[in-house]
Amino acid sequence: MFRRRSGVLEVFIAHPGGPWFPHRDFDVWTIPKGEIEPNEEPLAAAVREFREEVGLESQPPYFELGSIKQRGGKTVHAWGFEGDWDESCPIRSNLMKVEWPPGSGQITTWPEVDKAGFFTIAAAREKMKLAQHPLLDRLITALAQDGAARRDAVQNHDPAPTRTVAAA
Repeated sequence: MFRRRSGVLEVFIAHPGGPWFPHRDFDVWTIPKGEIEPNEEPLAAAVREFREEVGLESQPPYFELGSIKQRGGKTVHAWGFEGDWDESCPIRSNLMKVEWPPGSGQITTWPEVDKAGFFTIAAAREKMKLAQHPLLDRLITALAQDGAARRDAVQNHDPAPTRTVAAA
């Protein structure tokens, strides 16, 4: 999700929940994402996972941002869309069960996402996983192309020709 505030592009990213990164703020934030279910289209999975991870609904139009491969080998397919979020309302993330500490036999429950927010592109680059940085570049490119296409459509719009009708 992205928005423009006072002419500045901001992107919505999420901090992973769970016991792994509670105090780490850099190189761990991510776009909300998840697993594609069998027979599920990637865009449908992205829409579903966004809702499950942060409790917000996405809205078309969607800008396809392609895919990237993360360090662990996971392929992430991404789309951008314009939206906003009332930051006074907390996110609502689905929960996951994790054995913690590892090998203890104790099952604990954690939110998949523990915090989220809008950040400028520069701030998002500092917080996000390095492998996801190309998605920011692709969003900027897609928005620039979309803006150019909209400008061209307005500039090249020919009004309906005027017809002169003679009456006798």
